[in-house]
Amino acid sequence: MNNIVVLPLLIPVLTGILLALFRNNVSLQRGFSFFSFFLSGVVSLLLVQQVYNEGIQILEIGGWPAPFGIVLVADMLTALLLVTTSAVSIACILYAFKSIGEQRERYYFYPLFHFLITGVNGAFLTGDLFNLFVCFEVMLFSSYVLLSLGGTRIQLRETIKYILVNTTSSTLFLVAIAYLYAVTGTLNMAHLSVRIAEVGQTGFITNVALLFLIVFSLKAALFLFFWLPGSYSAPPTAIAAIFAALLTKVGIYAIFRTYTLIFYHQPEVTHTLIAVIAALTMILGGIGAVAQRDIRHILVYNVIIGVGFVVSGLAVFTSTAVTGSIYYLIHDIVSKALLFLLGGTIIRIVGTGKLKEISGLIHNHPLLGWMFFINALALAGIPPLSGFIGKVLVIQEGLARGGSNSGFYCLAAVGLLSSLMILYSLMKIFINAFWGETYLSQDMEKGTTRGLLLPCALLTAVIIILGLGVETLYPYVEQAANSMMNPNIYIEAVLREVV
Repeated sequence: MNNIVVLPLLIPVLTGILLALFRNNVSLQRGFSFFSFFLSGVVSLLLVQQVYNEGIQILEIGGWPAPFGIVLVADMLTALLLVTTSAVSIACILYAFKSIGEQRERYYFYPLFHFLITGVNGAFLTGDLFNLFVCFEVMLFSSYVLLSLGGTRIQLRETIKYILVNTTSSTLFLVAIAYLYAVTGTLNMAHLSVRIAEVGQTGFITNVALLFLIVFSLKAALFLFFWLPGSYSAPPTAIAAIFAALLTKVGIYAIFRTYTLIFYHQPEVTHTLIAVIAALTMILGGIGAVAQRDIRHILVYNVIIGVGFVVSGLAVFTSTAVTGSIYYLIHDIVSKALLFLLGGTIIRIVGTGKLKEISGLIHNHPLLGWMFFINALALAGIPPLSGFIGKVLVIQEGLARGGSNSGFYCLAAVGLLSSLMILYSLMKIFINAFWGETYLSQDMEKGTTRGLLLPCALLTAVIIILGLGVETLYPYVEQAANSMMNPNIYIEAVLREVV
């Protein structure tokens, strides 16, 4: 056992509780928030190296061994996602210092932000399904308040919709957990894998697997994304950025974990359905992004396209495709946070998100423009930026599997088409907002960029490093994929001598 495993969970929750006691001391809240996420990032990096050298790390809470007690599990996928979460949290919190407003800061913005990250990190670390549900709820309750913080009409309207959808999905989650426990007598993920392998993935268990897919698809905005465009365009930029970066990714993580560790015995049913809904998500998200003329709406539909592409690698279901999906997932978390921060900065300058009312920003804000351009290329998968390697691996494996199943040719073609849709929709913003005649002089601008470009520059640097440093990072991602595609590695680490 290793106590370092609990620190990415413990640091943000203790910081959130502490900051709630000092709601009127804004300077203290800012300083402790930055230090908390920086410390979490350092711990997560140490955990990555420890997992790489020593294998999966576990912590049995209270000393009770799995499957009888609560267990936290840090494999390479978890460790990499914890590092990425810390990176985008630092950027978003720095952006919030200059943009969120003192009124929101005094109304528990920083404690709620930390509780949100507590739920995210807990979902990545937990080793059983019920605690996954609990961590989802911690994350969601925090997101409900953050989404409504400020009390504008559009925020309240979208919060009601967001709560109704997530309450429904959480209810279905509990029903699915109850059915699975009734059949297997356990909720520990490693033990579930053993039990289902013993009894076989019968028709009933496959139906339960499909119910879990509905639940996680709702939370990840995979095909069932009708709630996302409004919800993610309503809150302030710093909150929208952390939502776009992380909330749907927790649903994606849950799909990856359950359909590589627990429900992997009938891929002709489960993974074929995943392939279909991934393709539909990319197509519908792409149509939405191309059709919109408002920056906020273009950005949220790009979130949907990314969800579909990441999950398509799981549908291909080879070690190389899953490696590509994980690499693209890490890239997507960073690039979506950056995309929303840059888009929010544009809107802050001009006071509107309508493209027809924006022009010529490149003259007064060249750094902002070129960071947006680099991020657009990365999201489209242009080499040598971070999105390229993930897209190449997933699409190549889809084409390779197309020889035995022509459906994978279609999935690969949709993946390529989605890249063109991403590029077109983001270039539409770049050309309309940054080129042409300058409508606003610097004196006429609605807001300043002071303090806002530093976090954007940090995330842009991460995107470039993820692209140029692929040879250094690839072994870590490959280890994560190999561990997922070989469930026995996870099972032996968690259960050990327990049968």
